[in-house]
Amino acid sequence: MSSIIYLVPTVLDEAALETIPAYVLNAVKDCQVIFAENERTARRFLKKLDREIVIDNFEWFTIHKAEAEVLNSFRQKITAKKNIAIVSEAGCPGIADPGQLLIAAAQEMDTVIKPLVGPSSILLALMASGMNGQQFEFTGYLPIDNLERSKAISGMEINSQKKNNTQIFIETPYRNNQLIESLLKTCKPATKLCIAAELTGANEFVKTKTIAAWRKEKTDFHKKPVIFLLYAGV
Repeated sequence: MSSIIYLVPTVLDEAALETIPAYVLNAVKDCQVIFAENERTARRFLKKLDREIVIDNFEWFTIHKAEAEVLNSFRQKITAKKNIAIVSEAGCPGIADPGQLLIAAAQEMDTVIKPLVGPSSILLALMASGMNGQQFEFTGYLPIDNLERSKAISGMEINSQKKNNTQIFIETPYRNNQLIESLLKTCKPATKLCIAAELTGANEFVKTKTIAAWRKEKTDFHKKPVIFLLYAGV
């Protein structure tokens, strides 16, 4: 038997355990080793899935952007034919997530990799936005500097218009309001902006409006998990 790498999705909202299929827990129980973006929250997540699970029966490793030492340990466990779970902090491993580097190493070693179904804030936001779901681009975080951020926003708007695609991006929750302010100042009135906040949670919010319409709204998304989508296509 060779090693199997299970890509274990986690909840976007701690109360939304119903978004995790039952087979995810079965996959975790088939593992001997866990590589987690955040060990503390991963332990709590697994205990919520199954109170009877013995957390300390697993070998635990924390992914610090897959530094050389962590990558070496990961390769060793594959060589030892251990089944491994890679657990993201929220959502799906490998998507805007440091676990990608481990997955790349597993691919190089020709290891069996099993991606498991679970919530992805990027896809959920795109699904609900009404924007182009045929062509889209995830750009991650925008620059912190105001001038550089405005340039990046203008670039995304031009890119969206030229390619007729949806631009998807994120921000650290405590800078959401500053980003929205930059978007409203920089973008053209007819450009569409979707704000998708607290997805799968009790206070889930997904709205798509033109920049002109958002300028008339009072918004406050401080410290909330948000996905932003921009569309300037035809």
